[in-house]
Amino acid sequence: MATPVRHMQEPSVWQKCKMGALMGGGVGLTIGFIFGSYSILRNGAGPRGFLATLSQYMISSAATFSFFLAIGSVIRNEGDIPPHLQPLSMQFASPLVRSRYEGAMRMRARWEAEKARQQSADS
Repeated sequence: MATPVRHMQEPSVWQKCKMGALMGGGVGLTIGFIFGSYSILRNGAGPRGFLATLSQYMISSAATFSFFLAIGSVIRNEGDIPPHLQPLSMQFASPLVRSRYEGAMRMRARWEAEKARQQSADS
């Protein structure tokens, strides 16, 4: 009995944004702890005290990293453009980008034809 093939679904834009924000928050907290601790050891805790100063470093660093990684993870979209949006994207692309895209599509078509030829030769 054949097992059904499961296709993984690509995460949505919102899921990518949340994932980037969470990763950025973790990195930001760590970096804020390191630099905040160094700053406190070097310059002293200041009038607010050790914990308030360190938490300010950590929260501001986490917010900054979180913001930029959330945006960056949405911008860096590795998925293909949906078929219904490809003509629109090609309309606004520069001629250089368009020629590269067309070349890549021709190369992909040649690879598919070669795969089909090899499969028919093997059969």
